[in-house]
Formats: sequence, structure tokens, C-alpha cells
Amino acid sequence: MSLYTGICSRLLFPLHERLKGHDSVARRQRLEKSQWWPVDRVAEEQALRLRDFLVAIGARVPYYRDLFRRLGFDPASVRTTAELSLLPLLDKPDIRAHVERLKADGHGPLTRYNTGGSSGEPLIFYMGKGRKSHDVAAKWRATRWWDVDIGDRELVVWGSPIELGAQDRLRRLRDGIMRSHLLPAFEMSAANLDHFVDAIRDRRPAMLFGYPSSLSLIAQRAQQRNLDMRGLGIKVVFVTSEKLYDQQRAVISQVFGCPVANGYGARDAGFIAHECPAGSLHLSAEDIVVETVRPDGKPAAPGEPGEIVVTHMATGDFPFVRYRTGDIGLLSDKTCACGRGLPVLEDVQGRTTDFVVARDGTVMHGLALIYTLRDLPGVERFRIEQVSIDQTLVQVVAGPAFERASEERIVRDFKARLGETVDVRVDRVAAIASEASGKFRYVVSRVSAATSQATRN
Repeated sequence: MSLYTGICSRLLFPLHERLKGHDSVARRQRLEKSQWWPVDRVAEEQALRLRDFLVAIGARVPYYRDLFRRLGFDPASVRTTAELSLLPLLDKPDIRAHVERLKADGHGPLTRYNTGGSSGEPLIFYMGKGRKSHDVAAKWRATRWWDVDIGDRELVVWGSPIELGAQDRLRRLRDGIMRSHLLPAFEMSAANLDHFVDAIRDRRPAMLFGYPSSLSLIAQRAQQRNLDMRGLGIKVVFVTSEKLYDQQRAVISQVFGCPVANGYGARDAGFIAHECPAGSLHLSAEDIVVETVRPDGKPAAPGEPGEIVVTHMATGDFPFVRYRTGDIGLLSDKTCACGRGLPVLEDVQGRTTDFVVARDGTVMHGLALIYTLRDLPGVERFRIEQVSIDQTLVQVVAGPAFERASEERIVRDFKARLGETVDVRVDRVAAIASEASGKFRYVVSRVSAATSQATRN
């Protein structure tokens, strides 16, 4: 560890977190001890933490106080995480319908967030300081598995145009001090790919972080330019938010000359799992209980695909209990060679995001289109389909608050990104069906990369 990294990780960042009222430093220290506990002790402590969490929200959260009373459920009697199956699943419509009653009595400061998630259903929810502290601590622990720390040079290929513009001076100052630099991930034009490649060569980061699809495109661009990126000192590439395909892992690792560490999580569900150097995707079990559930609601067996359902025990001010992620995954009953007692998520089969192609050939991350829809009043569910380079269809399950002006906003914003001559059609529909696999794709593009190249030519 360099002197500068040591100052950041041991002094400046802890001070930053303390000023924000977060206990992420103490949490990370506890997590770094508990990860080495035997499997049985991890499970025992997880069950104890779950019982205390359920008791607390049963007393403080109106929604769960009434639910437990109605079901005759006694949270103080919980002895194992399997007893969560006595409670109903929680989905986005439930949260939207009861958002105020999900706030705990006497809660601390809450921050409003929104997400489209991999389900394509916009959601507004709230986070307290405990949840934020957990997410910071869990991610911090995982990055240290790979011998990188806060203060090491980092390039983050992430962020929407809205989120990039919202960064204030203090955040930029903090990121600058911590040597973390943000690159917008959504427009994958040749010029921007060249810019990303050059930025990586100039900054020589110790770690890269971002979408696997975006980072694989950057790696392929470096290959096309015959640039050697292996001697830049990059120790690891962290990827998350999408399914990591084998070919993506291979090209990223080959080009940057380092391992690729997969991660699984979501803004609403939390930082759920991260890959260790031995290759296992470990669950952050100290604060999160993960179930996989069959379509009939019964638990999936180890190695059997099921919907990933999350109970986040650091969300006492706005609880997530048996929250349906909409993703399909497989839990494992095997231990990892790394020696950590944390349970293993064998695979995540969902969370793919398509790219779309603008009329001028610019390739954009599919998420570039969802931000208009995500926070529009009245949008309950949506699906974007790029039918051709000249036509895009937007299906919207609309509530009462969805107005004509909302449709006009969608068309205007989409044309600004895809091209003014593109036909953007908004259809109000009663429901949007999932695919045969049970997975929902909120962005689907029928336009191939070959079309993009032909358009440029």
C-alpha cells in the first residue's frame, strides 16, 4: 500500500464517513473478522441478527407491525433463516402502495432513491444511514480481497447523464482526493471508446469498475488499436449490474492483464455478493439473507434456479424483507477454497442489458434510455424495444398520473439520443408479459453491431 493510499483509507475516508454519520469503518472491520468464521457460526450469527431485526421492525414499522399481528407471527421466536418463509414476499407494487407505512417510527434521516432495476418497474424507496454504512463496508471489504483499497487510483465506467450532472463540488472534491474518476458509460461511440482507452492509459488505475458490457467494448477497442494495456498496473477489474458472460471476462482479463471480479447487487436490494480470488461469489451474509424461490413460492434446492429474494437486515428505517429482485440465481451448498465461511451464490442468470444504436451509428448502453421513464409519475412498468434503426417502441403500463405531457417527454428525450428522424412510438398497455424463462427484459434491441458499423460507413 502506498503512503497516499494509506492516508486515504486510514484517515481521510474514515473522517469523511464519520462526518456523514456513517459507521462504515467499524462495520468493515467487523466484516473482515466474521468472514473467516466457520460456516455454522456464520449461519448462527445470521439467524440471531435476523431475529433482532424482525423484532425491531415489528415494533417500529407500521406495515410490519400490522402484518405480523395479522399473521400471528412472533419475530422473537425466530431461530433460523428458514422461518422467513412464514412471511409473504415483498415486491415493488407492495412498496409503492405502502411507502409511508414502511418508514419506521422515529426513523433517522432518510434519503430518497429511485431505480428501474432489472425488472423494468420504477421504484421510489428510502435509505437510512445504517443501510448506506453496510453497502460501503461490504464493498470496501470485497475490494480489499484483491489488494486494492480506498485511495488507490480507480476508474469507474458508470453513471447516467442525469447522475453525472448532479455531482456537486463536494462530491467531485471527495472523488478527486480519493483518486476515483468517473467516465460516462452510456455512449459507446468510436470516439468515446478511444477516449476511455486513452484515459485508462493516462491515469494507470489500480482498479477498474463498471458494467461488463461497457468494459468489454473498451477492451475490444484497445485490441483494435493494437494497444498493450497489460503493463498499466491494473490489479483487478470489478464488474456488476449485468450478467458477466465468459467471453466478456476473457477479453477484459486478456487486454488488461488482470483478473475480473464479478459482483451482484442493486440499488434497491443492496450490495449482495462479490467474487473472491478463488472464484466464488460470496454473499454478504452478516447483513443480508438471500433465498432462491421457485415459481410456486417454495424454496429452491441448492443448485436449482429460483428467483433471488433478499432480506436486508441493515434497513431498519425502511425495511426490505423477502424482497423480490426479479433475478434468477442458484445458491450453492459448497464451501470455498479461500477459507471464508460466507455462503456462495453459484450463478446469477438474469440482469442482462442490451445496447441500442442511434441513427448515426452511435452505440449506447440500454440504460441511457430508461432514466426518462424511471422517475416519470404514473409509469408503473415499461419495456423499450428498438425494432430497427429507424423505429423504437415504448410500452408503458400507466397509472392515473401518466399524462400526455409524459408521452411527449419520452418521445422528445428518445429522439435527442437516438436521432430526430427516428420514429418513437409510445403505447399504453394493460400489462407487459415476461419472457418464457420468467425473466423480464426492459430494453431489447433488434439492431446488431453490424448495423452500427454500416451506418457509420
